[in-house]
Amino acid sequence: VFHISEGKNLGPCSGPNRQRDLCTFCTISLDQEEVFRTKVFDKSLSPFYGEDFYFEIPRPFQCLSFYVFAKGVFQRDLPVGKVSIRKEELCKFSGKEHWFGLQPVDPNSEVQGKVHLEMRLNELIIENGSMCQQLLVRIIECQGLPLISGQNCDPYATVSLVGPARFDQKKTKVKKKTSDPQFEETFYFEVTRPNSYTKKSHFQVEEEDIEKLEIKVDLWNNGNLAQDVFLGETRVSVKILRNDHIHRAWYLLQPKGNGKSKTDDLGSLRLNVTYTEDNVLPSACYTPLCTLLLKSPDIKPISASAAHILGDICRERYEAVLPVVRLLLHHSRLVSFVSAIAALELENTQEANTIFRGNSLATRCIDDMMKIVGRSYLTVTLKPVLDEICESNKTCEIDPIKLKEGDNVEVNKENLQGYVQKVFSSITQSSSSCPPLMCDVFRSLRQLASKRFPDDPHVQYSAVSSFVFLRFFAVAVLSPHTFQLRPHHPDLEVSRTLTLISKTIQTLGSWGSLSKNKLVCIHVFILTVSMSSLYLFYYREVQKRAQGRKRIGKNFKKRWLRVTNRELSYHKHRGKEALCIMPVKNIQAVEKLDESAFNRKNMFQVLHSEKPLYVQAGNCVEASEWVEVLSQVSRCNPDRLGTFHPSAYLAGAWLCCRSLSDSQPGCKPCTPTLLANLQLDIDCDRETERIFSLFTSSYSKLQKMEDACASIAVYQGPLREQDDYSLFTIQDSKETFHTVRQISHILKELQREHDTRSGTAQYGSQENPIVGKTS
Repeated sequence: VFHISEGKNLGPCSGPNRQRDLCTFCTISLDQEEVFRTKVFDKSLSPFYGEDFYFEIPRPFQCLSFYVFAKGVFQRDLPVGKVSIRKEELCKFSGKEHWFGLQPVDPNSEVQGKVHLEMRLNELIIENGSMCQQLLVRIIECQGLPLISGQNCDPYATVSLVGPARFDQKKTKVKKKTSDPQFEETFYFEVTRPNSYTKKSHFQVEEEDIEKLEIKVDLWNNGNLAQDVFLGETRVSVKILRNDHIHRAWYLLQPKGNGKSKTDDLGSLRLNVTYTEDNVLPSACYTPLCTLLLKSPDIKPISASAAHILGDICRERYEAVLPVVRLLLHHSRLVSFVSAIAALELENTQEANTIFRGNSLATRCIDDMMKIVGRSYLTVTLKPVLDEICESNKTCEIDPIKLKEGDNVEVNKENLQGYVQKVFSSITQSSSSCPPLMCDVFRSLRQLASKRFPDDPHVQYSAVSSFVFLRFFAVAVLSPHTFQLRPHHPDLEVSRTLTLISKTIQTLGSWGSLSKNKLVCIHVFILTVSMSSLYLFYYREVQKRAQGRKRIGKNFKKRWLRVTNRELSYHKHRGKEALCIMPVKNIQAVEKLDESAFNRKNMFQVLHSEKPLYVQAGNCVEASEWVEVLSQVSRCNPDRLGTFHPSAYLAGAWLCCRSLSDSQPGCKPCTPTLLANLQLDIDCDRETERIFSLFTSSYSKLQKMEDACASIAVYQGPLREQDDYSLFTIQDSKETFHTVRQISHILKELQREHDTRSGTAQYGSQENPIVGKTS
């Protein structure tokens, strides 16, 4: 979870580059791959962004970076500065807001990847019979080098022996189109000794020499006719061979000069980063905790259940509810749990007009559920009208203070009313597309609300509208990029239009100033929302490879890829006639494709009855989303494959297994999918591990809850630390005490399993490469 709060004093503090009215935005990048960006903030050196981003990281990474850009009008966007946090430092900042000073964006500091080196000292007898030493440096391979202009680089390395009075440099061959080059080249450097070598059985490099010599490895992208691009460097002091004459290790590549340079104050960025990395144990280890959590809907009262207790002790943590929701979703237990906690909340709701308005466990669970299962529903319902709004230039500003010169407030009002009507109609006519699970929850909310307030005829509708309008559709209209309805933030004027529409939808959903006609529409929508069928829709620009072509040539072309619950199609232009249509029922598998197949990252393949369809997504997050969506919509197909080839069939053979037959069954098992009406794959072990981590990090509160239960049971009320005890919902102290003790016992057993299996990879290994200069 990443929260970009605000910037302060952005841009150089003095000099010709100082600008008073910067229009800025921020991007989030994994290494050098952008995955998210904020909206543009208009004309302020201290903008307030106030945006949250939650995503799972689908690949190994080295650095998480936040870039600030000045929006260009007639030219490209210009970088103001960046905040880069190495992966191993994320935990240090996790969970709290920090101000980070912006660093300059310098091509020589934009590095990523690691290099595998071997060094050794050999002793030689030269022509005059004296002894000298030879330094052998073997550059084995690199991994994770950056993309150059969106494609794999053409890397080579220079290996230099550097000292006060010498600079000997050698160069590897250039490796074509790869981010993981295999060099396997060895270089030799003479280490001369002026008549000082006397020991023949135990040779040693002199202290004064070894302190001054170092090996410097630079990685470059071969630019051919253009200038070569620096990819990173590492330095290793030769004195590392004092105790061991052979040294072999992985090194993280560093910025040139280790990135240290004196620069102007570029301002600062306030961030709140919550990063978790789960060490998942074998499935059997999680059975007790998973079983206890899945019993939660059946526990009476519900406040004594393990899932409710977790929500109670982690109520201030944004991310705490999500793993419970996902786990209960997977096991079809969420509706009964949500119904139980909603009933508990209604018991404490005194007025019908405040129903489900707070940030409670029930509302958080339903919010997360709608975001998980309702993405495709939002797409089919809102995307067409939001595309129209974002791509048109109609002004909708009605605030007299914000009107621009020449604006006509009456025309603007008509534009706004027209857009609101289109959005409202799209929503109220979408009941047939609402996911079944959302309908089940809404039906339960209607029944519970009617039972709690039997004299209020409207409460059954407001119980549902408080979620579907205020917390679902209105939020998606306000921030369409967050729900993948738009690729990026809309510009400032469109963002203002969406804000006005969203506020109006919120007003309509809360029964404010409703005409009789609109009231009837909402009533009918809520009454019929349970009669639904799932409809998937996804639309993005990708690189598609022509099917059946040879490896050489310009076989990749930009296409718009579109999927519904019936067909997958690609188009030359967005919204135009399809060049090819593939029925979803014919899809047999959807899997990631090895980068080596076409020397391209973020590739996936759609296997069907004809030639495989190879597609390159825009970035690693989009690639994972495409595989997920296509797997979801085709998971019930009867002809799904059990195996697949992770690479391509080129030059008469499969690159992965070298089989010569293009009809040879796959050499790798397909990723398993679950046959369910929920279009979602959930790793229950990972979710349970996440829940274990949440319980563990809040263990002191769990102990306080146990003390509160004991105090209530003994003294018929909490006599100590009343402020702390009031944070907990304890209806039945004995039942809650019993559950808390079970949780504590399970946590201790799981921690014991973690301790048994814990172990840090050796420093210098591929999993734990050396950072910085080594001596």
